[in-house]
Amino acid sequence: MRFGLFERYLSADRQAILQSKRPDVTFADKAVFYFLGLQPPSQPLPGSVETMNPYQSAEVQSVVRGFYRRFFDDNEPRTLVLGINPGRLGGGITGISFTDPVNLQNHCGIAHQMAPKTELSSRFVYRCIEAFGGAEKFYAHFYLGALYPLALVKDGKNYNYYDNAEVYAALKPEIMDSLQRQAGLGSKKDTICLGQKNHAYLKSLNREMRLFDKIHVLDHPRFIMQYRSRQVDEYVDKYLDAFAACLR
Repeated sequence: MRFGLFERYLSADRQAILQSKRPDVTFADKAVFYFLGLQPPSQPLPGSVETMNPYQSAEVQSVVRGFYRRFFDDNEPRTLVLGINPGRLGGGITGISFTDPVNLQNHCGIAHQMAPKTELSSRFVYRCIEAFGGAEKFYAHFYLGALYPLALVKDGKNYNYYDNAEVYAALKPEIMDSLQRQAGLGSKKDTICLGQKNHAYLKSLNREMRLFDKIHVLDHPRFIMQYRSRQVDEYVDKYLDAFAACLR
């Protein structure tokens, strides 16, 4: 019956649904509606940068519904944990931020038929989630997202929204819209930002938008796994400290 409720929303006003305070409209309802409605930019991006939109896939749509129904089917606010933009081997495939196909099945319990690919960032994030107490406990308090919600690629490699000033300028209105809509899912006033450069951009945007009272910044999982692999345990502790600070 819950899926019938969601289907009734499809013909309604998108903005009204995402900002709804009705008790029968849960965090999951708003998240599913948001992600399954995502579209790539209407104009090509500069420098041959391309977007990946996994939400056009029927399997990803099923995964997104199943994931958010499992972990977010309530009206409790979460702390947003915001990355840069999804990676091509993680959220760019599954539609779930920082969640590659292997972790989607093994840690989230969401069955699927996707190729069992792994992503460095996802490996670190789920190591932190397990150290916190597992996916069910983590997602009861936190939501994983990104400033720009679609994966970006150039020449078959991951690309960051801030790697080129013209690309950022083209995406800025969509990034601002994305932040507004993700905060509207049910966010607390503290947020966690992953990546030092990502934090600089979020801090600037937050001055304009005033979405968050405090931004906790952590080094990005990809940076940790690629350049600080011998110190992973120390970084897990830093993530756990940030999680604890947001629960106080």
